[in-house]
Amino acid sequence: MSGVISFQGIPGAYSDLACRGACPAMTTLPCASFEAAIDAVKDGTADLGMLPCENSLAGRVSDIHHLLPDSGLFIVGEQFQRVEHCLLGVKGAVISDLRRAHSHSVALGQVRHILRDLNLAPVVEADTAGAAQLVAGWGKKTEAAIASSLAAEIYGLEVLRANVEDAAHNTTRFYVVSPRPGTQDPATPNLMTTFVFRVRNVPAALYKALGGFATNGVNMTRLESYMLGGEFAATQFLCDVEGHPEQPELRRALEELSFFSSELRVLGVYPMAAFRLAQGSGD
Repeated sequence: MSGVISFQGIPGAYSDLACRGACPAMTTLPCASFEAAIDAVKDGTADLGMLPCENSLAGRVSDIHHLLPDSGLFIVGEQFQRVEHCLLGVKGAVISDLRRAHSHSVALGQVRHILRDLNLAPVVEADTAGAAQLVAGWGKKTEAAIASSLAAEIYGLEVLRANVEDAAHNTTRFYVVSPRPGTQDPATPNLMTTFVFRVRNVPAALYKALGGFATNGVNMTRLESYMLGGEFAATQFLCDVEGHPEQPELRRALEELSFFSSELRVLGVYPMAAFRLAQGSGD
């Protein structure tokens, strides 16, 4: 598919890598914020958007939970991106030259071992690719960045050491969003459905609302709760389940859920990513 896909960050960010992996024929559009990436899709500047929703180490990306349900956009795919941090330096630098490592605070927390082993002082920057851009601009052998190999390529840095992350399973999951919903045949295997709902203010409402998924054999892969409008009494849930809403098992589960919910909205029906299928098969 040709066209434009938006993401939050600057060229070389892991979201940029996710865009290139999911849609290699599309042009990537860097945006200053999640809101800007969403707006680019809404106003037609971009055809699709790549929004991170959760990371295997850091957990959920809370901004997306608040922005996506009210955006008017639909989830049409998912992408999993391995976070493979590299230690980057300017041309001619060697590891013994380094004194400081610049990166996003989350990334610095994921490379504690190498920072300790090399006695590098961590310096927090706005994002990983931005740190690479800064280090390239300074041109100092004492300064390093923790970022992707793509960032090294874009900003002319050298990869002094690859895969420096503490955990090999560090992976970010993304929603691919579109102004139009996907058209998936209910008979298609390996589909995911994402929806949001609010439970009625009655005793055991959440327990009763979710019971239909268990009794109908629907696999729920994700359930997140978050407050609305800063009110402790107003809670919305975002849920990922396997299947299509028109398949009998999921249809019955959603009907039971709607009986106990004050609102239920499907945000998207989309194919499972190859990464998810491979994990399920044990590969």
